[in-house]
Amino acid sequence: MTTKCTVSEGFEISPRFRQSVEERITRLERDAESDEAFVATLVDGDHIRRQMRLVAVQRSEALRMRLFLDRAMTRLPRPLIAL
Repeated sequence: MTTKCTVSEGFEISPRFRQSVEERITRLERDAESDEAFVATLVDGDHIRRQMRLVAVQRSEALRMRLFLDRAMTRLPRPLIAL
């Protein structure tokens, strides 16, 4: 299910959630690079196509997550001392 958000809607995410999404983006991009490099070792055309499809999906997901983070505002952490 795909949802479309406009900038005017605005939403906040926690700093911890933002960090975990950023880490996931990093892993996806790193895995895409290594999976693409692995293609050079493959011989079968079908295997190569599947591997390149995997790379495309990883990069697409990383881009989707980056766009999500671009639209999200990071909520300020709660103060440690009650006021």
